[in-house]
Amino acid sequence: MRPFPLWICLVLLVPVFASSQTHPRPPGIATADTLANVPLEKPTENRSKTFDVAQVKQEADELRKLANALPDQIQQVSNNQLPKDLSDNLKRIEKLAKHLRSELTP
Repeated sequence: MRPFPLWICLVLLVPVFASSQTHPRPPGIATADTLANVPLEKPTENRSKTFDVAQVKQEADELRKLANALPDQIQQVSNNQLPKDLSDNLKRIEKLAKHLRSELTP
């Protein structure tokens, strides 16, 4: 039996040793790796919001009053009559709804 040629062993093992060598990491990558796990913001605390019940009730009543007047104004629009306060009422409804939503939802 012929002996196994040494050059075949070298050809097979050189790529294994060459790939196992570590190269120095560029400074940008090292910095990015250290900053990757740093939290961006502090977690917010779960605290219950307090709100003025009387003010919320007053705003809800105003919202109901404006919303109840809306069908009559829309009826006027369908008769080609534009009520002068329709736009203001719609803006006020939107503002009240947003404010109530922000007050009542966490």
